[in-house]
Amino acid sequence: MAAGVVVGRVVSVNVGRPRSVPYRGRTRSTSIWKAPVLGRVAAQGCNLEGDEQADRRVHGGADKAVYAYSCGDYAWWEAELGRHLDPGTFGENLTVDGIDLAAAVVGERWQVGSAELEVCQPRTPCWKLGVRMGDDTFPDRFEAAGRLGAYLRIAGEGDVGAGDEVVVVHRPAHGVTIDLVYRAFDDPSLFPAVLAAPELPRRLRARMAAHAS
Repeated sequence: MAAGVVVGRVVSVNVGRPRSVPYRGRTRSTSIWKAPVLGRVAAQGCNLEGDEQADRRVHGGADKAVYAYSCGDYAWWEAELGRHLDPGTFGENLTVDGIDLAAAVVGERWQVGSAELEVCQPRTPCWKLGVRMGDDTFPDRFEAAGRLGAYLRIAGEGDVGAGDEVVVVHRPAHGVTIDLVYRAFDDPSLFPAVLAAPELPRRLRARMAAHAS
């Protein structure tokens, strides 16, 4: 795809603060509850303004600064679950329309508003998604469906808002997609192919490189 192609738009920008929830007899903290916000939202450093991660050991950071989920995947889950799901239900910061996130290329850069965001890696769901959905088995179900969304880096600071176009301004030639990285989680034979993407997060690259055949 040539640079400068409009591939979709932002339907909702969602942020949230940590809250305490009961989980297996303990009180835990999570920021998975995200709510849509009006107006422009600053994308800077490793976060969107007004958004926080409760556990920085496994959430947040440069390689998980912004999480995107698509309306197409929402529609699939609504049919699967038999109920309406509001934007932000899956803990995403950007609810986007018109984009097949599984086909997005690692290192692909988007212009969204005045910010530039870089596709980084798929999500690996944890217990917090189960709490959010009221079903401890949901993280496994979510992962098995392969509709994981995509984490984005903030490659250029700016601001984003609902209605912004998502414009691809760069797409690497290596062709390593979010779906390929996801499939490699269960198929180590795909590690060498995934490692062709220099934009892969450092920790993920190191783990795959240690076991690549």
